[in-house]
Amino acid sequence: MDEFILEMRNITKTFPGVKALDNVNLKVKYGEIHALIGENGAGKSTLMNVLSGIYPYGSYTGEIIFQGKECIFKDVRDSKNIGIGIIHQELALIPYLSIGENIFLGNERATHSFIDWEITYAKAKELLKKVGLNEEPSTLIKDIGVGKQQLVEITKALAQQVKLLILDEPTAALNEEDSNNLLKLLLELKKDGITSILISHKLNEVLKIADSITIIRDGGVIETLDTAQKDISEDRIIKGMVGRELTNRFPSHQSNIGEVVFEMKNWNVYHPIIEGKKVIDDVNINVRKGEIVGLSGLMGAGRTELAMSIFGKAYGKHISGKIIKDGKELNLKNVRDAIDNGISYVTEDRKTAGLILMQDIKMNISLANLNKISYKQFVNEHKESEVAEDYRKRLNIKSSSIMQNTGNLSGGNQQKVVLSKWIFTDPEVLILDEPTRGIDVGAKYEIYTIINKLADAGKSIIFISSELPEILGVCDRVYVMNEGKIVGELSREEASQESIMKCIMQGNMEVE
Repeated sequence: MDEFILEMRNITKTFPGVKALDNVNLKVKYGEIHALIGENGAGKSTLMNVLSGIYPYGSYTGEIIFQGKECIFKDVRDSKNIGIGIIHQELALIPYLSIGENIFLGNERATHSFIDWEITYAKAKELLKKVGLNEEPSTLIKDIGVGKQQLVEITKALAQQVKLLILDEPTAALNEEDSNNLLKLLLELKKDGITSILISHKLNEVLKIADSITIIRDGGVIETLDTAQKDISEDRIIKGMVGRELTNRFPSHQSNIGEVVFEMKNWNVYHPIIEGKKVIDDVNINVRKGEIVGLSGLMGAGRTELAMSIFGKAYGKHISGKIIKDGKELNLKNVRDAIDNGISYVTEDRKTAGLILMQDIKMNISLANLNKISYKQFVNEHKESEVAEDYRKRLNIKSSSIMQNTGNLSGGNQQKVVLSKWIFTDPEVLILDEPTRGIDVGAKYEIYTIINKLADAGKSIIFISSELPEILGVCDRVYVMNEGKIVGELSREEASQESIMKCIMQGNMEVE
């Protein structure tokens, strides 16, 4: 039998004005976990979209050989039918259908042309047990967390007798526990003979489970590393990704911190649907001029809920407490009030809430501050273009032009568009919620640099991140949240992974 389950030969894919893949060759062995690594926009997802039939035969040049046979995929169904499954970063589940219904959607268990629900749920339960998900198949997707939804996606692929499983950033939105469980599952699937291709920016996870690592840069393969043969470090991989040594993950920054600009006092927020459930409990925080204040905590600690409730009560009800800016109490009734009072919020969900993906860069950048480029309710398109072009250059947004749809940009460049949009509102207080989620180390460094420049310009920044090294590398001071409460405040000198976790554990003891 051939050593390789998959060979992609001389794959070239071109979009208008951009060569996304340039003569790419990829070989994947039977039963291995093969990592695909590269900066945002390097071509990883494009290559996998070619493989899975999302970009059909004829829209690219080159050959796909799967299990020794050349494949001509006209659509995704053709690749699924021979055992190739792809799980995208944005999950493709239907929230108001059950787990069982989602698992067999398009692959129904039917008797005499009618769905056999007894067989459907029995088989679903059997498959869920295989992936370690202890949920009833009748449970609605909307009622389970993102980590469990990822497992449902994998279960769905197993139901279609997948032989090669492609996972695009599967742990990007997961907490540490769910991420570890998913990685363990991939190792279990490997024992069952299932081959996986893993796209991830989390290099520690890649080194933990990958057998081979292929590095892509600017649409071409740089090298493939065998983790069993060489002593491979994160720094070694990063050098291949960015084409240079990246000695520091975080840019150096000399803070110039002034007086307190922003304060929250005795801030309380209740759940918008579950009556009586307090989500934010008597929170007190402050941010000084030119200061980057971190908001750390485990998933579910209430960081995003706190940020959104600040931003014009975009989340929650029965909100009480005081917001004070420049010594004056604010009454922010809605998002527009927040923007008008110099407060902006960069959401953790850029694709759904941060951008209009079907619109161009120009429109997305100007959207939150149209008054600045309008006259008598008419948008000055020339001025709008000037602004967009200015931000495109300042934030180094890689695109063919400001007229390119944001949906066609890489994740890192989409994030820069979101940042441009809110920087254009000229905020004094900028809340950044997971601003580097799902982007590579090179793009992260660029965004850290942008954040430092904003602080140097006197902006007050609240920085939310689930990655402790990022909190420690970026922030001047750190608040630690747990169960909706502030359970610790640490200076830059005091902050460490151990001290942050100690605050969380002490907070857990108090809750108990």
